[in-house]
Amino acid sequence: MVRRVNGTVLIIAGIVATVGALLFPVWSYADRSGTGRDQLESSSVPTPWGPLSATDRDFLVRVRLAGLWELPAGQQAVERAPTRAIRAAGDHLVVGHADLDARARDVAAKLGVELPNQPNEQQQGWLRELSAADGEEYERKFAQLLRNAHGKVFALVAQVRHSTRNTLIRQLATDANQTVLDHITMLEATGRVDFDALAHEAADGATASPTGPPAPDGNAPDGNAPAAPDPAVPTGDLSFTSRPSPRPGPPTAIDTHRPAPPSP
Repeated sequence: MVRRVNGTVLIIAGIVATVGALLFPVWSYADRSGTGRDQLESSSVPTPWGPLSATDRDFLVRVRLAGLWELPAGQQAVERAPTRAIRAAGDHLVVGHADLDARARDVAAKLGVELPNQPNEQQQGWLRELSAADGEEYERKFAQLLRNAHGKVFALVAQVRHSTRNTLIRQLATDANQTVLDHITMLEATGRVDFDALAHEAADGATASPTGPPAPDGNAPDGNAPAAPDPAVPTGDLSFTSRPSPRPGPPTAIDTHRPAPPSP
């Protein structure tokens, strides 16, 4: 009798274990589906300006860190760069980050977020790398390092501006967006940015394949672009192959003078 009872218990236990194994994937999948929102709520703290999430706090720290190394990098460029374009970019970094850093510290004080007081290890390495370079090498390193850093933080600014529920963080993200875009524009205007390197680094870190339309007909697999069409030859659908003619406007100073006669 005891053996029969023990056998029945083992059978029941086996059935329970099997059912549990079948239900576990369903339960775990349902749990994962709500993890993002659960983490958002559990990591957020209430403030008079709206909930402050972990992403919001990370954004404040990153803005502060950016100023801690990009401002001295800009000052160094103003003092050392041999060309006007690099010096102008450095000046924009100094002015922009001085203002943005002051705003970030003010917001952090109101929200009770502790900020760092020195660049992180990687940023200190970038500053040492710039200090050790000069001439054209310095200009290439300055433009590439700063453009790459600004491009990466630009994505974070957009994410925070889109998703934050805190009005102070939203306003800071708006200010940061304008500042970072200005710096990107100035750095690219130096002519020293290697866009191939930026694209290759971004592609190496991508986790999904692009899903855009296929390449236009005529693009060779080796990347050689097709020859530009002759503008004198009609190409069919002009809505895609030609730009609209500019609207007529008032004559310019050049239009109001007759061309000078040819020299004898």
